[in-house]
Amino acid sequence: MYLFLAFLLVPIIEITLFIQVGGLIGLWPTLAIVVLTAVLGAVLVRTQGRMALGELQRSFSQMDDPTEPLAHGAMILLSGALLVTPGFFTDIIGFALLIPAIRLALFHYLKSKISVTQFQMGAGAQFHSRPEPFENADVIDGEYSEVRPRNGSAKPSKWVERPHQH
Repeated sequence: MYLFLAFLLVPIIEITLFIQVGGLIGLWPTLAIVVLTAVLGAVLVRTQGRMALGELQRSFSQMDDPTEPLAHGAMILLSGALLVTPGFFTDIIGFALLIPAIRLALFHYLKSKISVTQFQMGAGAQFHSRPEPFENADVIDGEYSEVRPRNGSAKPSKWVERPHQH
């Protein structure tokens, strides 16, 4: 129902704003504003997207929880889509999502409304929430399979521990 309302109300709001702004400043200035906000938004999305990607890579390299950098990246991507869409209402929401404080507040709000009980990555790997007594236990549970190179000339990655040679 919310999606239906969004698809109904957003175009009505955009058309109303186009008529109002166009009536105040004219057709060509209105179109110029729409094009300039799309270009400015694309530049801002690119720079903030790079920063979000850097944060995501940092969280992976330090084995931190990547949830927040992923959420920021998704909001920046949504912001880019809204800024490229012609309209004043979508531009306002798109530019708002480029403000880190607004993204952080939205992330914390959504995080308080969502509860993850199971997480799965790859084939067979699973995360299950543990009962209370084990919350702080330093237990790592996982599965692995050894992958050999297709030809003998491939070098192993830096993740492979090599035996010491004397």
